[in-house]
This record gives sequence, structure tokens and C-alpha cells, in this order.
Amino acid sequence: MPFQIFVTRDFEQMSEVAASIVAADIAEKQAEKSEYVLGLATGNSPTGLYKDLAARLNAGGIEAARVRSFNLDEYVGLPGENAQQRALHPESYSYFMIQELFGLLDTKFAETNVPWGTLIEQDALVAALESDTDMYELQGTDKGKAIVIRNNADGTLGWIKREVLDAYERKIARFGGIDLHIVGVGGRGHVAFHESGIPFDGNRVLLVRLDDNTVENAVADGHFASIEDSPRYAISMGAELVYKARTVVLVANGTRKTGPVAESVLGEVTCDVPISYGQTYAAEGGKLVYVLDADAAAELLERRAEVEAKGFELVDLR
Repeated sequence: MPFQIFVTRDFEQMSEVAASIVAADIAEKQAEKSEYVLGLATGNSPTGLYKDLAARLNAGGIEAARVRSFNLDEYVGLPGENAQQRALHPESYSYFMIQELFGLLDTKFAETNVPWGTLIEQDALVAALESDTDMYELQGTDKGKAIVIRNNADGTLGWIKREVLDAYERKIARFGGIDLHIVGVGGRGHVAFHESGIPFDGNRVLLVRLDDNTVENAVADGHFASIEDSPRYAISMGAELVYKARTVVLVANGTRKTGPVAESVLGEVTCDVPISYGQTYAAEGGKLVYVLDADAAAELLERRAEVEAKGFELVDLR
């Protein structure tokens, strides 16, 4: 079954079930090849999964030293005088991963990778966007926009395209692609910073201009002291690249995720709900697994007959 949906009682059971799926896949692949490539997300939803997975890795049986990881996204424009300070900023996704997974491991991964947004000087990026308007186009029907840099771009924008965006995709390919990707769900059904309305085609690693609401909410939620300190841009895998993984495990909890989760399963495939790309992925033979708590799964449970009529398996573990 290419698309399975597991419904769990709560965050704790969701995390345990998801971690068991990930650990089993690592064990299976490590029996077949020397190195496993794991895709990782940030956000609240996978934090319990990461703690459980770290415990399983530390217990033995699966080898952390034979795992190489690639994260979904990272900010551009974090406060700091240089790339090192920005990478270690407490709101960077690099720092998040150290706290939530990497720092919990007794034996470290072979290598960890987070998109190289902290290498970019936001002021230089803004200056290039203002002066070199013929070197890029904005794509997206909503407030968050993909900045699509043209192949012939030079200067700062050319460097970003070659050495940050394209280089990240090339490195993933060099290690054989991602075996399993862990993803979460944004409030409008987006994955990482592939925000609602950004087209699928060709947007494999994105430079994203964040909408004003995202920036303001980051300040309101206490992540940054002021609008001036809050990043305006981000680097992100796009859905087209995320769903090239051999397995995708999506975790979601809470009522804020109920609507986007249901729409991604029962609605049309549309960039307005980027995780709906999973339907195309499953139809083409990709292994897609949703692990949801009862709140996130509420609408799918109510419409179970529709889920099963589409050929998807819904397993209630509560």
C-alpha cells in the first residue's frame, strides 16, 4: 500500500509510532547498503519523534554513524556578524536540530546538512534584488514568493543559485538521494518554506521571500526581539524535491492541522496546499505514511469512506 495513514491517541503515541517506522526503515536499508540518507524537518511536530529515535539509536541495533542527514530549510538573515554566529543563533534551524536530535546522540551521524542560508548576507541579497531585477522572477499566487534566479545570473544572485541552491540539490544527489524524509505540516498545508501558492515545477531548492505576516508572527511569538531582527528570507527544499525521497513520513498533531491534512488527502493536487503533492508521489509508487494524532485526523476519520474509496489505508491505533 503506497499511502498509509496511522491515527494515534496523542502526541506521545504519534511520536512513538513515527519513530518506530523511521527506525525500521533505517535498519532495513543498513542491512542492504553502507550508508542511510535521512531527511529532517524542524517544528514542534517531530520533536517527540526525534527524542524517541535518538533513544533507539543510542540503544544499538541501528547505527547512527552510518546515517547522513539533510534538513528541509533554514533562514536567511538571522542576527549575527558572520555565518558562524548566524548558524548558532538560538532561532536557527541548525541550533534547533542540535537541541532536538543531534545533541542527544551518543554516536554522531556521519554528516549533518542544513541548507546554507546562514552563508548569505541578507543586506547583500536585498541590494542585489533591488539592482538586478532582470536576473530573477517572483513566483507564487500568495504572499510568500519564490525568488527564481535565472541561469545566466551573476554576482550575488548567481553565487546564491550555484553555491547555495543548486549545490544543496547536487549534494543530495551525490549521496544517492534521500531514503526517508520526515516532514511536518504548515498551517496552510505547506511543507518547510514551500509556501501556499508557490508552483511545484522546477522549484526544487527555493529562495523564498517571506510574507509580512510570517515575519510579524515570528516577533509576536517571541522568536525575535523586533521586526528588524527577524529574517525576511529563507532557503527551502521544494515539494518536488522533498517527494523524491523513497519514503516520506508526515507527522501532524493538533486542531490547526486538521483542515490542511484532510485537504491534502481528499482534495485536488494543488500548490495552494503543497503537501497535496503527496497524492502524485503515492500514485507514482512512492511510499507515503501519515502519522497523526486524533485531532489532526478528525476530519479524515469522519470521512473515512472517502479516504478508503481513493485506495488509501487508514489504520486507527488509538
